[in-house]
Amino acid sequence: MKKLLPLIFFSFSLSSAAPLGETLFNGNCITCHTISVPNSAPSTKELQARYKKTYESKEAFVSAMATWIIKPNAKTALMPEAISKYGLMPELGYDKQTLEEIASYLYDVRLSQ
Repeated sequence: MKKLLPLIFFSFSLSSAAPLGETLFNGNCITCHTISVPNSAPSTKELQARYKKTYESKEAFVSAMATWIIKPNAKTALMPEAISKYGLMPELGYDKQTLEEIASYLYDVRLSQ
């Protein structure tokens, strides 16, 4: 039983940890992309809705969002009105895998705020 207790605690700790995409989003994106109210960029709710409307499958959503964020381009933007209002998103220097984690989280998350 003594050997099993640390394993149970470790398993519980892993299961209660926030998903990587959520951690990355909250540590990097939330400053500009607040959940409901646009700040210095479109809100997360607006982004999620626009991308889901355009890309119905999770795979297409994640790929399109990650690809665009790597090299933002006004000509390929889904939200040109946001560029007019806030300017073009800067290049952030994140690798594609990190952006895919964030985009996957954004596809799955239920935004209620």
